[in-house]
Amino acid sequence: MEQLFASAVEAIAPVNTSLEVAGQAHLDDLTKPKGSLGRLEETALRIYCIQRGVRPLTADSARIYTIAGDHGVTAEGVSLFPQEVTRQMVLNFLNGGAGINVLAQTVGADLMVVDAGSCGGEYPEHPKLIQRKIAKGTENFVNGPAMSRENCLKALLLGIELADMAAADGCRTVATGEMGISNTTPATALYSAYLGIDPAEITGAGTGLDAKGILHKTKVIVRALQANKAAIQTGDAVNVLAALGGYEIAALAGLILGAAKNEQIVLVDGFISTAAYTAAAAICPHVRDYAFFSHASAEQGHRKILAALGIKPLHDLNLRLGEGTGAALTLFLLRSSCNIFNDMATFSGAGVTKGAESL
Repeated sequence: MEQLFASAVEAIAPVNTSLEVAGQAHLDDLTKPKGSLGRLEETALRIYCIQRGVRPLTADSARIYTIAGDHGVTAEGVSLFPQEVTRQMVLNFLNGGAGINVLAQTVGADLMVVDAGSCGGEYPEHPKLIQRKIAKGTENFVNGPAMSRENCLKALLLGIELADMAAADGCRTVATGEMGISNTTPATALYSAYLGIDPAEITGAGTGLDAKGILHKTKVIVRALQANKAAIQTGDAVNVLAALGGYEIAALAGLILGAAKNEQIVLVDGFISTAAYTAAAAICPHVRDYAFFSHASAEQGHRKILAALGIKPLHDLNLRLGEGTGAALTLFLLRSSCNIFNDMATFSGAGVTKGAESL
């Protein structure tokens, strides 16, 4: 497994930024004042480089993977919802009743649900469900590692396999989604370990904790960081992920790595998905070239985390649901950027007088 994972990571190449010159020249020739479409142009230029200058640019087809996992730390009372809700929500996804179902249908994205590590047995078979349970939830990480390194690698390889499945089906974009009661707790611990941020600065309400609950949750995270200090101090990104993460978070990190390997666009959702990205980027910094961040989560600390990562998200809609909802909404923006690049007339082709260059 170690060698298989290492080989996949080694296959990730940085985006060829030398293509920016030609892409920017085309954007500047479009019939508009230079730079007037702002981040639509910036997004189009990045996609142009990811897709090696091949035109027309496209963000389609797109697939959202909503990956489920449970967490042993739920026993510490860090969520207002019981652990059973993870399983109930997986069934809700399969019945088409969740927010991500509505938004995926609205934007015309394929939605697949993945069980990477939820509690309980198998789910009823469903064409939109991938059952790859590695374990029935993680261990309580206040007592030691959440996962063994072996199981963490299994989850990472599962994510890479999901990216490969999407690529085989012609998906140019993959988007991250998750479901796991208490998963803001391991996500926050991962941020603290990878980025060196004090948990007190970024621990939030999650499912709706009050101030007392947030303080308790912060103390639980501090205990987990202390219990796993040896793993964190190795500086090995996989060791840190195994010690503090979850099966859905590790699988999402693998999905991001796999999509970068395949030169796919990666749409990162909110607070939990950004933790998966942080792990993936610690394993291979090249993933940054392929990742677009859909939104600034309303979850406490996400803005500080994004700033620490040097990231400016594309939307700010006060979302904090997860599931991939923000990523689904951002697919419209990616398509718009591609269509501007592909379909807008140029000064050189339309006979429109171009403005004078500023002095």
